[in-house]
Amino acid sequence: MERSERDPSTLPRHIGWFTASCVLVSSVVGTGIFTTTGFMARDLGHPGLILSVWLVGALIALAGALSYSELGAAFPVAGGEYTYLRRAYGPFVGFLSGWTSFTIGFSAAIAAGAVSFAAYFLQLFSLDDERGPLSTALALALLWSITGFHLAGGGAGGALQRSLTVLKVGAIFLFMIAGLMFGTGDWAHLAPTNTQPALTIGSYVVSLIFVLYAYSGWNTAAYLAGEITDPARTIPRTMIGGTLFVALLYLLLNGFYFYALPVTELATPPLLPVADKVARAMLGLEASRFVTAILCLSIAGAVSAMVWVGSRVYYAMAQDELIPSVFANISGRQRAPLNAILLQSLWASALILSGSFEQLVIYSGFALVIFSALAVGAVLILRRREPDLPRPYRTPFYPFIPVFYLVVSIVIVGSVLYERPLEGGVGIATVLAGTPLYLLWRRFRRAEKGGT
Repeated sequence: MERSERDPSTLPRHIGWFTASCVLVSSVVGTGIFTTTGFMARDLGHPGLILSVWLVGALIALAGALSYSELGAAFPVAGGEYTYLRRAYGPFVGFLSGWTSFTIGFSAAIAAGAVSFAAYFLQLFSLDDERGPLSTALALALLWSITGFHLAGGGAGGALQRSLTVLKVGAIFLFMIAGLMFGTGDWAHLAPTNTQPALTIGSYVVSLIFVLYAYSGWNTAAYLAGEITDPARTIPRTMIGGTLFVALLYLLLNGFYFYALPVTELATPPLLPVADKVARAMLGLEASRFVTAILCLSIAGAVSAMVWVGSRVYYAMAQDELIPSVFANISGRQRAPLNAILLQSLWASALILSGSFEQLVIYSGFALVIFSALAVGAVLILRRREPDLPRPYRTPFYPFIPVFYLVVSIVIVGSVLYERPLEGGVGIATVLAGTPLYLLWRRFRRAEKGGT
C-alpha cells in the first residue's frame, strides 16, 4: 500500500529547515566529539593526521547526505531509509531495516543516551550512583519528559529540539571563546612531535571508525521527510548544510584541543574525557563542570532527536501494513503518531531497567553501516529501474559520490568482520532475527484478508 499526502492519517507538514537542521545537528553532536580524540592522539600521534581523519569522515558523511538528499526529495514521506529500502529491495529488506531501527538502532541508543545523561548529571553534583536506583530514575525521567513533549505534537517537540540545539551549540562556542580569551594555549602544539607512533593502515581505519561514529545521525532529516515543508528544497538544504556545519564545528573543536594541549598530553591516560582535560588545563578545575553541563545538553538533544525521528519509522511501517496498523494512529491537535512514540519509549525503558542496551549499541553500529550503504545503493538501483521517477534533487557527480560511499562502507564492514568477527556476526544475527516475525506477520495478514 503506497502512502499519500492526501491520506487523513498522514502527518502534517510543519517542519521548516531550521527545525530540521536542529534535529540533524543534535543527532550528530552527542558525546563522540568530546571523547574520541584522545584515542586518535594515542594511535596516530600527529595533529595533522587526526584532523585529516575528521576531514575524511566529513567527506564520507557528506557523500551520504548528497545521496540521501536525492531519495528524500523523491520520496517525501516518513520513514527514512526504511522507505528507500522497501522501494528498492522490497518489503522484506524494508522490514529488517525497521526491525533493526526499533531493536537496536534507535531504542538502544536512546537507552544508552539516557543512562549517560544520568551519569553526567550526577557528576555535576559530585554524586556517585552508577547504575543505582537514582541513576535509573533520572534516565527514565529524561526519557519520559522528552517523550511527553513529542506526544504533544511537532510544535512542542520542535520547540524543545530547537532550544536544546541552540543551547548546546552556543555552549560549545562559549567554551572555545572562553578558552581562547582567558586560557593559556599555543598554536605550536599543532606541529608534529618526535615521539609519534608509526602510522599503519589499521590504526587509521580504526580512527576513521571512531570518527564515523561521531558523525552518525547525518541522515536524520530523511526520517521526517513527510513533515518537512517544501521537501524538494528543504531536505537537501538541511542534510547538506547541516552536515557541513557539523564538520566545521568538529574541525574547530579539534583545533581548539590541539591549541590547548600538545598531542602527547592528549594521548596520556585517561584518554576518554578529552574536553574535560582541555577545560582543566586552560580554565581550571571548575571549568570541567561546564564541560559536563555541555555533555548533558548534548545527550539530551540527541535523545530528543532520536525519540522524534525513530517513531516515524514504525509509523511508516504500520501505514504499509508491515506491522499492526494501530502504530499508524495519530492523535492530538498537532497529529502526533502516539502509539509509535509510546512503543519506542516503552522498549527503551525496558532496556534501561534491564541494563541490556550496551551490547546492542556495540552491535548496532555495524548493522547501521550496512543499511545506510544499502540506502545509498538504492540511488543507483532506482536510477536504472525507474529513470522517469520525478527527482527534484539529483546527487551531483553521479555515480561517483554514491559509489565512493559504498566502497568506504564495504571497507568498514570487511574490517569489522575481520577484526571483530563476533561483534559483526552478532550484529548480522540481530538483524536476521526479524525474519520469523516478518514471515509470521505476512501469514497472519494473508489469513486475515482471506477471512474477510
